Amino acid sequence: MSRTSASPPTAGSEVSAVPAGSDVSAAEADSALTHGLKQRHLSMIALGGVIGAGLFVGSGAGIASAGPSIVIAYAISGLLVMFVMRMLGEMSAANPASGSFSVHAERAIGPWAGFTAGWAFWVLLCVAVGLEGIGAAKIVTGWLPGTPEWAWVALFMAVFLGTNLAAVKNFGEFEFWFASLKVAAITLFLVLGVLAILGVLPGTDAPGGANLRGDGGFLPNGSNGFIIGLLASVFAYGGLETVTIAAAESENPVRGVAKAVRTAMWRIALFYVGSMAVIVTLVPWDDPKVATVGPFYATLDHLGISGAAEIMNVVILIALLSAMNANIYGASRMTCSLVARGQGPKRLGRVSSGVPRTAVLVSSVFGFLCVLLSYWRPDDVFPWLLNMIGAVILVVWIFIAVSQLLLRRRLEREAPEKLVVRMWLFPVGTLVALAAMAGIFLLMLREPDTRDQLLATGALTVVLAVIGVVRQRRAAAVKN
Repeated sequence: MSRTSASPPTAGSEVSAVPAGSDVSAAEADSALTHGLKQRHLSMIALGGVIGAGLFVGSGAGIASAGPSIVIAYAISGLLVMFVMRMLGEMSAANPASGSFSVHAERAIGPWAGFTAGWAFWVLLCVAVGLEGIGAAKIVTGWLPGTPEWAWVALFMAVFLGTNLAAVKNFGEFEFWFASLKVAAITLFLVLGVLAILGVLPGTDAPGGANLRGDGGFLPNGSNGFIIGLLASVFAYGGLETVTIAAAESENPVRGVAKAVRTAMWRIALFYVGSMAVIVTLVPWDDPKVATVGPFYATLDHLGISGAAEIMNVVILIALLSAMNANIYGASRMTCSLVARGQGPKRLGRVSSGVPRTAVLVSSVFGFLCVLLSYWRPDDVFPWLLNMIGAVILVVWIFIAVSQLLLRRRLEREAPEKLVVRMWLFPVGTLVALAAMAGIFLLMLREPDTRDQLLATGALTVVLAVIGVVRQRRAAAVKN
């Protein structure tokens, strides 16, 4: 897919989604968007996608199950994510598109695949927006008891709705500063942790390997505990995909996505694996605080850092608000791209002043509806919704791997100069990643806590795939 030379619309102008059926439609849709993101924005969006609430809070359950072996679990899943991002980076640098992996899946496999991957990801992002809003509201109501949670969620939604309805550079600036604060916080945490491990932090003694060997050893709960920790670590990495969506609105999409993907690789290892290593070295894995209030708080509290709880609450609040902002953005751009390719209602694809405002509004409203469902139907509909999105990111990764496997050969034949980023050890690396994803599916089936998620996500994927195939056949029949 090549970018067209069409100029972006002028302020106040409005364009509709173009007809489906070719790479040109996706390129024209992207040309209607503004290109206001700078390289610093892309780099921090990539970093912000890595550092989320899943790291600060969700990793506690993984540590409680796997013990010190959580470091190995995060290293394994981190390697898988590096492979996935390398594959996605290869395709996105060759053909930047706001639809990212959905566009690549359509080009490689067929329109039904782009439809399935794109709309499944949209549902995931919209539900995640609601969850992040609820989490952020709980923190604020802890500071201001008596204030209603839903009102805070509505306020956050309004702020980020306004941010995303404005020029894309506003979204980029928000994410730049959000990500900068998260990077500063986790960097400070790692520095303090390493100093404490070395025994040079005032008031602390070097722990040595006592916490790694004690209380059941490195693998205290055996292979089952390690598997639970591994599954928890896999889904903590979701969010990196947004940078390839944002790249289409950057000043230099090819260079931007290539650099952002490359720099994200080593940062995954530093922030995730490094954090887990620091935590399990300093704090006993079975400390109740690790699972209840979070491993980062438990570590800071163990080091005697005053106000550790409030420090972590501020960091987690920033992470949640950043994720809300990024997910509204990603959902709106994915919608715009899908509509441009004839994969959704045309009204959703209207672009005004370089922004898909209808898609932004609908995505935000759907996210807030999920919040209301958490109050109205907390025992049936809301849990079902959460299960439905539980394994969507893994489905998306499979589409990415299959697409790269098919498109790489095509690029080598037709446009080798576009291979600015190359997948490692191709095709073996891609096949190994696919085998690892299949293994994760099998592990999810054997664990009761994840089996329901897998089945619900599978049902969503099958329904979307069937709709996509029907639409594809109808389009082919009309064309013929």
